This record gives sequence, C-alpha cells and structure tokens, in this order.
Amino acid sequence: MTTFLRPRLAVHSDGARGTTMIWSFVLCALMAVPAIAAPPLRVVSQTVGTDELLLALADPPQIAALSHLGRDPAFSLTASEAAAYPKLKSSDAESVIFFRPDLVLAASYTEAPTLALLRRAGVALIVVDRFESFEDVYANIRGIGAALGHPDRADALVRGTQRQVTELAQKLRGVRPVRVLAVSTYPFTAGSQTTFQDLCDHAGAVNVAAEAGLVGHVSTPDEKLLTWNAEVLIASDTEGPGLEARLRQIPAYRHLPALEAGRLVLLPGPLLASVTHHRVEAFEVLARKLHPERFQ
Repeated sequence: MTTFLRPRLAVHSDGARGTTMIWSFVLCALMAVPAIAAPPLRVVSQTVGTDELLLALADPPQIAALSHLGRDPAFSLTASEAAAYPKLKSSDAESVIFFRPDLVLAASYTEAPTLALLRRAGVALIVVDRFESFEDVYANIRGIGAALGHPDRADALVRGTQRQVTELAQKLRGVRPVRVLAVSTYPFTAGSQTTFQDLCDHAGAVNVAAEAGLVGHVSTPDEKLLTWNAEVLIASDTEGPGLEARLRQIPAYRHLPALEAGRLVLLPGPLLASVTHHRVEAFEVLARKLHPERFQ
C-alpha cells in the first residue's frame, strides 16, 4: 500500500548514566535547532526519507551509512546516489550501531523499540515526525542542515525548492481544480492532514475525501463514494500490473464513473510517498496529468 505520511523533528541524546536530553522542534514555527558542539562526522540515516535529506545536505565523508532500502529505486528517489555509500543490513538498532554513528537520522514510523535502543546507545538522534506540508519539509531541511553544520546549504535548498513551487503555481493560476481520490487495493484513502492533501493543494486538484471531512488515512467508505463525484482516481504504480481490473473487483470502487471511464492516474511510488523536497517533482507530474494544456 502506498503510504501518504503525516509526520516534527526532535533531537535526543542519552548520556551514559541514563540522563536524557530532549530538544523538541516546533517546526511549523521554524524555531532554531539546538546547537551541536561540532558537526557530526559519522551520520547514519535509518529511513529513505532521511537518506534524501542527508544526501542533499551532508558532506560525503559525513555519511557513514544509508537505509537498507536506499538503493532500491522502487522506494528511493536517490537510489543511484545512495549506491556510493554503505547501507544498513536492516532497519534495526543493531544494524545502525554497527556503523558507530555520532548522529542518527530516523522518522516517526521507525519502530519504537529501535528508537529506544538507539537512545540507550547514547548517540544523538534526530527523529523527523512531521512532513505533511511543505512548511514542515522546509523546517526539516533547516533543522537537519543545522545539525550537520551546513545551515547555508539548507537555506539554499529551501530557496530553490520554494522557487520551483512558485513557478508551478504560476503555471496553474486560474485552472479549474480537478476532483481526485486516492485509491488502493487495500482499500484505504487519504484525507486532510496527509502528504496526498499537500500534493492536491499544489497540483490543481481537490481531494474529495478531505472535502467530505476525512482526516488522515482511513478505510474507503464505499457507501459514500458516488456522492463525492471524483473525476480522476490517483494510485501508485507500485500496486503492480492490472490495477484497474483489480480495483473493479472492490465494491467501494466498482461503480465509480471515473473508474468506468478509465480515468486512473498512476504516479511513481517513490514520488507519491516522498516526504522531502523531492515531493515538488510529484506536484509537477500530477499537474501535467491533470492540466496538460498548461505545459504545452
């Protein structure tokens, strides 16, 4: 299933005597990142999303290892870059600690026991747990950039991404938003407060699930779908071949006019699930599908 994540950023460091210091980043307010005595020399990224941020912001020698999925193009938008670095054997704490990190980048969807073990190991730990909007993404970039000792590099990345977002918004100015619904074979859909909502907000689309009051990721309410008047269905290409036929077997989707008319748009899975600055590429890919006349 494609995950449209709802993730804040927190830095944790546990001392040898069990003393715990926790700095919480209120990302939406873009508060300053706590100072680190010196830039870390051995950084390990535990997730694909933090891989993307680390590759964009760190000096190559700072990167000790990237996630175990980082080299897989089915999951990662930076698979070719990641191939130049060591990778974790798995996502567990033992695999991370093997690389003797002085900073670990993780995310809210990292298993809680793994995070607990990493904290007990005494390494600095940044947990990214909010990225549902681009303001969250910008704050994550700045927070991690500061922790790595590269705040100027982070600011430049934010400015460049903001420029791309602005240019796309100019192309789409005045378009009639297309009514869309996120679908999958599970079936779940994405409402407000999700990265899918952020995608719709920037691609000239109305998320009909959010419009109907759904929040987060919920089971598709089949008895209501026909009243939502979705014009286009959006899914991940990671669902595999024959997706349209399989969706027709699901009662929730079977009678949707959009499916009957073949209006199903597949987006690359890594783009659809992106929680970093690369999500701007998903904005443009979907915008081109929904509003091709603006890109001629």
